[in-house]
Amino acid sequence: MSAEFGKAYWEERYRGHTALHRSGPNPQLVAEVGDLRPGTALDAGCGEGANAIWLASHGWRVTAVDIASTALRHAREYAETFGDDVVSRIDWAEADLTAWTPAEEHFDLVCAHYVHPAASRQIVFRRLAAAVAPGGTLLIVDHHPSHEPALSHATVPAVHITPAELAAGLDSDRWDIAVAEARTRPATDSDGCEITLHDAVLRARKRP
Repeated sequence: MSAEFGKAYWEERYRGHTALHRSGPNPQLVAEVGDLRPGTALDAGCGEGANAIWLASHGWRVTAVDIASTALRHAREYAETFGDDVVSRIDWAEADLTAWTPAEEHFDLVCAHYVHPAASRQIVFRRLAAAVAPGGTLLIVDHHPSHEPALSHATVPAVHITPAELAAGLDSDRWDIAVAEARTRPATDSDGCEITLHDAVLRARKRP
């Protein structure tokens, strides 16, 4: 993975954001997690908190981790608009996923949306998978190779991955693959134009 996706890149990316940039949860998260029983969740690369906030508002106790302090500040401010119950369910943590190791087999849900570490993505995903408790769920959403090129960072080839490549990193003796597919979804670019995004989605359950 390119070193351009280090802390400086993400701080600069979020520094210019305002409340106007706030968005709702990723639709892949809502589709894949909505029917799960709430428990403990790790949102790796949480950005400005939309997914963590959605999880907390649906009863999950969330550890939300991001490398960018600016993103976490925006996330905390956003969470406050949802009230004390949501705020109390989220623990925000500033950490570089390339160096940070979550507790093994600790979380009922581990999710990562468009995580682009400066170091090996395979190593990061391996740590995230290890953090899923027996019987728990791993959800990875990333940019499919046919991703809309209008998004600047999505033009970097290293951020693209297929569902099969995501699934290949899991031990078939430990995991049941529930979803490994490419999906499209509508979105709006920075100029207000409608575009179609292409996601690679993996949802897997760790066997008890």
